[in-house]
Amino acid sequence: MLSYITDLDKRMFYRIVGLSQRHGVYDWAKRISATGDGHVYLYLAVGLMLTHSQGQSLFNLLLASFLVELPLYLLLKNSIRRTRPCHALIGFEKGFEPSDRFSLPSGHTAAAFVMATSVAQVYPVAAPLAYLWALCIGASRIVLGVHYPSDIVAGALLGTGAVLLVHPVI
Repeated sequence: MLSYITDLDKRMFYRIVGLSQRHGVYDWAKRISATGDGHVYLYLAVGLMLTHSQGQSLFNLLLASFLVELPLYLLLKNSIRRTRPCHALIGFEKGFEPSDRFSLPSGHTAAAFVMATSVAQVYPVAAPLAYLWALCIGASRIVLGVHYPSDIVAGALLGTGAVLLVHPVI
C-alpha cells in the first residue's frame, strides 16, 4: 500500500511539474512561494494588531499556533527524513537550492495554513481568500520541485490542526 501511495505521489508530482513547465508558471511559483516566508506573517500580524480591533486576537492565535506547529514540523521532518523530489528524482532540474534536504511535511504549507486558519477564525469573511492563498503556496512548492503532493497535504493538515487545537484555549 505504501509503495502505491509513493508511486501515485511521484506520478502526480511529474504531472503537475510537466503542466507548469508547459504553461510557464515557474516564475509565478517563486513569487507566490516567497509570500510564505516567515517575515511576511510577522509583518501582517503586527500590522493588523496595530490597526484592527481584532488584530491582537489574530496575533495571539498565530503566536500560540506557531508554538505548537513549529516543534511538530521539525520533529516530523527530522524523523521521517523524506528526500525532496529535486534531490531524489532523476532528470529533475531544480531552479534553486532549498534550505534542507527533507520534504515531509511542507513547512511553507504548514505555516500558510496556520495563517489561513487563524485568519478564518478571527476574520471569517476573509477565509476564502486566505485559504486560496495558502493553497497557492502549497501548489508553488510542488511546481518548484521541493515537495511532493503528499508533503503539501501533510503540511496543510499540520497547520490547520495546530490552530484548531490552540484556538479553543486562547
